[in-house]
Amino acid sequence: MHLEKETSLNNEAIKISVIVVIAAYISAQMLSDITSLKIISLLGFSIDAGTLIYPFTFTLRDLVHKTVGLRGSRIVIICAAVINLLMALLFWIVSYIPGDPNVGPQLEFAKVLSPVWRIVIASIIAEVIAELLDTEIYRIWIEKVTKRHQWARVLVSNSLSIPIDSLIFVWGAFGGIYNPSVVWSIFFANLILKGAITIISLPMIYLVKDKNY
Repeated sequence: MHLEKETSLNNEAIKISVIVVIAAYISAQMLSDITSLKIISLLGFSIDAGTLIYPFTFTLRDLVHKTVGLRGSRIVIICAAVINLLMALLFWIVSYIPGDPNVGPQLEFAKVLSPVWRIVIASIIAEVIAELLDTEIYRIWIEKVTKRHQWARVLVSNSLSIPIDSLIFVWGAFGGIYNPSVVWSIFFANLILKGAITIISLPMIYLVKDKNY
C-alpha cells in the first residue's frame, strides 16, 4: 500500500512538472517574440529586447525533452511556433480594427503590439530550426556520449544551436535594412548575451526528473 501511494505521488509530481515546464517554455517563446519588436541599447550593443528572455527557452526546451522525450519535445516546438504566429496575426487584426469612438482611437495598441512581419517570420523560422537542432544534439549527447553530467548536455546543445538561431534571426530580420556592420554587431551582441544566459540557466536542468526516471 505504501509503495502504491509513493508511486502515485511520484506520477502526480511528474505530470505537474511536465505541465509547468511546457507552460514556461511556450510563455518564454511568446514573451521573447513580443519584446523582440523593440531594439534596445545594452552595454554599447544594439540588440532586440527579446534576447533578454529568449535564451532561457533553450534550457527550458531541454527540460521539456527531459520530461516528455524526443517526440514530445518536437511537438511542443512546433506548437510554440504556431501559437506565436497566431498571436502575431491576432495583434495585427486587432490593430486594424477601428477603436470604439467613445473611448478614443487607442493608437497606442498598434504602435506597441502591431507586428513587424519580417521580424516575426525571421524569429519563428530561427526558433524552429534552432530548437529542433538543439533537440537532435541533446538526443545524440545522451544516447551516444553520456547520461551523466546533465549540465554538459545543456551546454553542448545550446552552444551549437544558439549561433544558428542568432545568424538566421539577425540576417533574416535586419539584413538589407541596416549596414552589414550593424547587423554583425547585433549578431555578436546576441551571441554574447545568449551565451551568458546559457551559463546562468545550466542549473535549471536539475529541476525535473528524467522521463524514464
